[in-house]
Amino acid sequence: MTTPHITIAQLRAQAGSRAFQSGWHLIDQPMIDAFAALTKDHQFIHTDPERAKDGPFGTTVAHGFLTLSLLSVMAEQALPPLAGLRLSINYGFDRLRFIAPVPAGSEVRADLQVQAVDTDKPGQVKVTWDVQVSIRGQDKPALVAQWIHLHLVDAD
Repeated sequence: MTTPHITIAQLRAQAGSRAFQSGWHLIDQPMIDAFAALTKDHQFIHTDPERAKDGPFGTTVAHGFLTLSLLSVMAEQALPPLAGLRLSINYGFDRLRFIAPVPAGSEVRADLQVQAVDTDKPGQVKVTWDVQVSIRGQDKPALVAQWIHLHLVDAD
């Protein structure tokens, strides 16, 4: 079964209303350790469970940038493909904030809501998403941001 494509007009019509939601994604200690090795960020609150017990969170927590990096897979899972899409590019973030720590062993998911759709340049669609990454069982989100995608599409 193929996922139905969404048109630019349909995307624009959903601005400010419908949110797309990913499934839950586990952030466990092996993932945190692998991210620490890749980024060379071995701060004890991420990589040393024994020492982290006495730290500010009582356990190890995911790097904020690890949680942020999972947005790509969560967006791919949550968002329908754009009609006529040739290439999608991560254009950057505005107002990114890490609100709550993500304890090792937690599950997170993304809610993405269309904030704006810009079609000023032929063959390009710039979509700004309001993003929230939730932690299962917690009221505070892990992060909130405005995320901008640049889509190269077939010209009409």
